[in-house]
Amino acid sequence: MTMTADQELDALGLLCPLPVLKARKRLKAMAPGEVLCLVADDPAAVIDVPHFCAESGFDLVSQDAEGSATRYFIRK
Repeated sequence: MTMTADQELDALGLLCPLPVLKARKRLKAMAPGEVLCLVADDPAAVIDVPHFCAESGFDLVSQDAEGSATRYFIRK
């Protein structure tokens, strides 16, 4: 099953905490229930993104590794 997202955020090349900070800003502007696809290649993101979602009340729907990058699907 392929996830679909309402918006995509390219955080490739950004280091912690920038991917999470940019995701927070984007999610804040989105409607409840919408899904953001965050694409990040920072190794720390595999820890930071799930933690951010748990702390902020967002739903980490799925995460898929694609080479050195990971796609995180986050529902507001």
